[in-house]
Amino acid sequence: MIETPVFASAAVAAPHRSASEAGRAVLAEGGNAIEAMVAMAATIAVVYPHMNAIGGDGFWLVHQPGGKVHAIEACGPAGSLATIERYHEKGYDAIPARGPDAALTVAGAVGGWQAALALSQTLGGRMPLKDLLADAIRHCTEGYAISASELRTLPQEVEAAKAAPGFSSFFWPDGEQPKPGARRRPETLGATLAQLADAGLDDFYRGDIGREIAADLSQIDAPITRADIEAFKARMAQPLSVKLPGLTAYNFPPPTQGLAALLILGIFEKLGVTRAEGFDHIHGLVEATKRAFAIRDRHVTDPAHLKVDPAGFLTEAVFAREAAAIDRKRAASWPFKAGKGDTVWMGAIDGSGLAVSYIQSIYWEYGSGCILPKTGLNWQNRGVSFSLDKAALNPLAPGRKPFHTLNPPLACFDDGRIVSYGAMGGDGQPQFQAQILSRYRFGQNPAAAVDAPRFLFGRSWGAGSLSLKLESRFDPELVARLTAAGHPVEEYGEAYSDQFGHAGMLVKHQKGHVEATHDPRSDGDARGI
Repeated sequence: MIETPVFASAAVAAPHRSASEAGRAVLAEGGNAIEAMVAMAATIAVVYPHMNAIGGDGFWLVHQPGGKVHAIEACGPAGSLATIERYHEKGYDAIPARGPDAALTVAGAVGGWQAALALSQTLGGRMPLKDLLADAIRHCTEGYAISASELRTLPQEVEAAKAAPGFSSFFWPDGEQPKPGARRRPETLGATLAQLADAGLDDFYRGDIGREIAADLSQIDAPITRADIEAFKARMAQPLSVKLPGLTAYNFPPPTQGLAALLILGIFEKLGVTRAEGFDHIHGLVEATKRAFAIRDRHVTDPAHLKVDPAGFLTEAVFAREAAAIDRKRAASWPFKAGKGDTVWMGAIDGSGLAVSYIQSIYWEYGSGCILPKTGLNWQNRGVSFSLDKAALNPLAPGRKPFHTLNPPLACFDDGRIVSYGAMGGDGQPQFQAQILSRYRFGQNPAAAVDAPRFLFGRSWGAGSLSLKLESRFDPELVARLTAAGHPVEEYGEAYSDQFGHAGMLVKHQKGHVEATHDPRSDGDARGI
């Protein structure tokens, strides 16, 4: 049995060791879980730039000791120049995935840090911003080793990525992917972070940094203006929740797919599965995913344009109805349009029980591919999830928020355990979350639940086939039974594959100790005090 690291009072987990060390150091200095997460978010934006950046978005769930769960929405809207007409005039039938026309939404992550630190102060947080950003700045000025994950991650639409302004000089200065042992020193990004440390995070939007970002975006002809940047502020949202036997699960409302993540849990619960790893477990989760995604794809959009209350789907009646539509022995057919996504999920829990589940992303690996010249920012391509069809559920329009695959989960058990868990991976996120949490509920420890082989239903980034993808460690008899049930099984040769996400889990127990783990598929770990 794989053992889970156990810490006396507090811990963090992240997909890169430099980020987890930054968080651990903040906890050791007396900082709280929110402050630790800001340090981690800044650091990982430097050392994992293919997966996330401060030119991207973020979503927070924060469990306050005493039970209240806060949600911080830090996703930027489409720029005021980002119109359907603009893209049609340029000859596009769909929004491009790379280049300046893909860099069409305001970056919200830093605004989320700002809102999170404001919440932190109401809970006693007092660490100076300079201290929280110090590790990230140091990695910029001293340089860092390019991660194994980046070395094995080839951009989709590679030629378009290479053509994006600044991509090649930043990521591939010799014209091809770096080799093992290569280092990078993003001094321009370091100067941006140092300015934020001195002037405050609001400078990113309404100060000198905001002005430089706007000039950078204008220089590359991206459809975002200075006024768009100045107008952005992260906002508090009402988290979605569902009561399951023994726990309450939380996730993020639209524009994220957190609704789908909770639907999977609720529908699967009605199937009455009692143990992990068998046919009923895997088949049940796959079929629950299909039912949940069908609801998601009909309804989830910018919260200002919702036609139904998403909480209305998180009821016993809906769960029972959807579960009753599942054939317990056969796979349902499925028309499916998958969402790509490369992201980082990180967790932190401090000694007081303050717990954070946080996800930060630039959407596709390497985002738009655009590196802004004066600020060194890697800008997201989240706007590719918009449609150029005005009649679509998520049509492009200035000021409109795009659909987000990002969704940070939390679970509060009736016995007092607080669980921060999550995963990256586009449409795989709700599926990976359900696999990890269900395994934990069926008795596996956090490390075993995260380590166990995972499945992915549907298309994924890097894999266009519509299939049930499995890591190589599943029981051959189970694979045969899934195939016989009509699942289009595609087995991967890898035992641990990036295609199946980078996940983590932290569990705070009533006695005070914290179990924490991060994925062997990533470059990260869990650390604590």
